[in-house]
Formats: sequence, C-alpha cells, structure tokens
Amino acid sequence: MSSLRPFHLAFPVTDLALATAFYGDLLGCEKGRESEQWIDWNFFGHQVVTHLVAQMPAAPAFNSVDNHAVPVPHFGVVLTLEDWQVLADNLIAHKVEFVIEPYTRFKGEVGEQSTLFLLDPFGNALEFKAFADLSSLFAK
Repeated sequence: MSSLRPFHLAFPVTDLALATAFYGDLLGCEKGRESEQWIDWNFFGHQVVTHLVAQMPAAPAFNSVDNHAVPVPHFGVVLTLEDWQVLADNLIAHKVEFVIEPYTRFKGEVGEQSTLFLLDPFGNALEFKAFADLSSLFAK
C-alpha cells in the first residue's frame, strides 16, 4: 500500500465569516487560500474547502450505528486518542451541542473507537474518531 495522501473535500456554507469562526477559531484549522466565494482549510492535514452558497441543501438523514442516530452524510478525521481527547475537551469547554456526545463505541469488540459527532453552523455533519489500536480501522 502506498503512503497515505491527504483527501480533498469541498462543501457548502452560507457565511464565510461564520465558517472562519467554526473551522478556524473553534477547530483550530489553518486557513489557506481564499476568495470571496471559498476558503481552503488545513483540516488535520487534509484539504477541505468551504464554498459560499445562497442556500444549504437538505439536512442530513440518520442511520443507526451502535444504538445512536448517526447523521448521513458526514465527514471527519481519525485522530490519535490523545488528540481526540484534547478536541473533545475543547468542544465541551466551548459548550458545543453534539449530535452524539463523545463516547467509546463497540467497547471490547473489533473496531472499538472513541467518537463524537457535531454539526457545523450550516448543518454539515462531522465525526471525529480515534482508535486505541489503529490497525483495527478496517478490521472485520
């Protein structure tokens, strides 16, 4: 397998200043190139782009995973357990409203992971997760 390469994801927002407050100030993502219509972000080593739109598309649907209603679609990143805990603590300190509060799913099973879900100010769903054993990321 080749070395891991950053992914690129572009998604809609209705206010670039609010996107800056969320992705830049709250999540700590470094701002890259920008225009009046979009902003590139360093999203934990990956490139995400907030594109200005007049109106957001439909809200996410939900699918049951480990007895929780997971928003679909969603995107996110796999962090180390230490970085995940720092992020979770920061979000809690900022009184962020979670879709799914930080917890460990599949406890004691293959694929055990710490996870949390939240919506950005525009309704885009994000998941942040971490594995004690990263080799179980794709385990069956």
